[in-house]
Amino acid sequence: MSAIDLSSPSTRGRIYWLLADCWNVVRRGLTHYQRQPVNIAWQLGFPILSVLLYGYVFGSAMKVPGGGDYNDYLMPGMFAMTMTFGFINTATVVVHDSTKGVIDRFRSMPMASSAVVAGRGVTDLLVACAELAIMMLTALAMGWRPDGVPGFLAAFGLLLWLRFALIWIGVWLGLLVPNPEAAGGLFAVAFPLTMISSIFVAPQLMPDWLGWVALWNPISSTAAATRELFGTPVGGDTWVEQHALLMAGVWPVVLTLVFLPLAVRRFKKLSR
Repeated sequence: MSAIDLSSPSTRGRIYWLLADCWNVVRRGLTHYQRQPVNIAWQLGFPILSVLLYGYVFGSAMKVPGGGDYNDYLMPGMFAMTMTFGFINTATVVVHDSTKGVIDRFRSMPMASSAVVAGRGVTDLLVACAELAIMMLTALAMGWRPDGVPGFLAAFGLLLWLRFALIWIGVWLGLLVPNPEAAGGLFAVAFPLTMISSIFVAPQLMPDWLGWVALWNPISSTAAATRELFGTPVGGDTWVEQHALLMAGVWPVVLTLVFLPLAVRRFKKLSR
């Protein structure tokens, strides 16, 4: 198979239009947030409410294995939880566009299918950056302090890496469910996914079988890795806990490799 000649005008033209189509989809998504401030206020306000409620309501009642402040344990988990719940927002937007005929219009235009899907992903990543920034500012106001700038930046990137992988699950599910109401029901999937993890409670404090499920939950790996990068590690004696940074990088790759092709394939199979 011959290599792609990036210097040829035709190839440069395809790349240019792919990027242009992707940017147009991103711009459209951001414009909708600008024109519907209530939606963006709720989406960005929910993280603040979550941090305040879990931090102040449960903070004094929970214990961390080996001691330590529960808020230091909780905050990285809350960041990971917000990134996880983001796939519901992705699915809701996608199914809304699908039922309103927006995606059919995209398909009737000379646009790359991958640009439509990628544009949705870039838009959600930009919103996720805003969510994380707001959550971290709220956590700082509550007294939480990360340990060093390099670890802070690495943890921020790792959380976005998880969100990036979950975007494709949201896109795929959004193209599968029949209406926005059904997309709202995906909370029933996200809630146990986040609860059976190390976000709120260490897996060592759970029943053995439930703790094993929580240990191998991809969200647990990201939560544990960010705690380590923020300077509040909660060590464990299992392999997955001792290699949390590795697994936090591997799990999103696996999820992306599975669900990104499924999302693109599902998009291509939609009727015109």
